[in-house]
Amino acid sequence: MKIDLNCDLGESFGRYSLGMDEQVLAVITSANIACGFHAGDPEVMQKTVALAHKNQVAIGAHPGFPDLVGFGRRKMQLTPAAVQADIIYQLGALQAFCGGTPLHHVKPHGALYNMAADDLTLATAICNGIASVDPSTSLIGLANSNLIKAARQVGLPYAQEVFADRQYLPNGRLVPRNQPNAMIADEDIAVQRVLRMVKDHVVTAVDGSEVSIIPDTICVHGDGPKALAFVKRIHAALIENQVTVTAF
Repeated sequence: MKIDLNCDLGESFGRYSLGMDEQVLAVITSANIACGFHAGDPEVMQKTVALAHKNQVAIGAHPGFPDLVGFGRRKMQLTPAAVQADIIYQLGALQAFCGGTPLHHVKPHGALYNMAADDLTLATAICNGIASVDPSTSLIGLANSNLIKAARQVGLPYAQEVFADRQYLPNGRLVPRNQPNAMIADEDIAVQRVLRMVKDHVVTAVDGSEVSIIPDTICVHGDGPKALAFVKRIHAALIENQVTVTAF
């Protein structure tokens, strides 16, 4: 049994410093690196790629809407053609820093990710953008969502993603961040949920119902000392339960 741990990184820009990237890279197996639209800048992208190489972590792009002020979490209404072009642009920017190493994966960010999970047209535009750059690059998408459906239709490899610290709706979608019960604060509960998703392929939704889910990768966060300690705890719990932590 194996699982990947992924984390969104490279989200500092200019004078703004976010996250504990160097420490997190020692624990995770896949890095989703911001490409300058919702966060990140050229110098940060270059540094984060170098750190990922140093730690032998799989390098992926984390493209978002062009929304630095809103950190890519605000919904934007763009045409499929515009979304596809934005994806190509952001992948090309990150790829230029990778020294000839192909991108391992692409994980959309924030509102782009959440909207595409429900909108097959948007999800298809994302997948078409990835495929036009390199059809061997994997998509990371919310498990059982339209992102996964679009990847299958376009012919992209994909990884079904689950979240260590988020609550789920009965339909398998994430509880929106603006709702009070969106996040799981109790680390003991979160760790047990992760183990259950990985080993039993099920997660309990907010209404108590059971949602079938088969994860390839787990999203973790490392944006502070407490979050970093939590990532280390998840990693240790997986190893203790005979789960191999490796890039998909």
